[in-house]
Amino acid sequence: MKEISTKNAPAAIGPYSQAKEVALPVHGIVFVSGQIPVIPATGEVAGDTIEVQAEQSCRNVGEILKASGADYKDVVKTVCFLADMKDFAAFNAVYEKYFISRPARSCVAVKELPKGVLCEVEAIAEVQ
Repeated sequence: MKEISTKNAPAAIGPYSQAKEVALPVHGIVFVSGQIPVIPATGEVAGDTIEVQAEQSCRNVGEILKASGADYKDVVKTVCFLADMKDFAAFNAVYEKYFISRPARSCVAVKELPKGVLCEVEAIAEVQ
């Protein structure tokens, strides 16, 4: 098992890594920890709308995928957390621009997310 870390996505703010990659006989699997809409360069939360925050969360996932040698097209499963299910349609409009391969997905509303953000996205992808 290999830890994946990049400065192009926010550092872990707790006892976890940005991602873990598991080597299999032919390919590997990377498990990307949930990414909230934090701007890596500043540590600040991006915007205050679901659209802006979803964009940043998806970009953060993409940077970690890139650091592992994977890409959005390699994602097989995502789990998405929303602070308010009323944001579901707006979140989907952003999400579908990144995850065009339509991976399996769960999307749930939760009571609260870290830093009071509106969304969080985690992913599992195949590493070639």
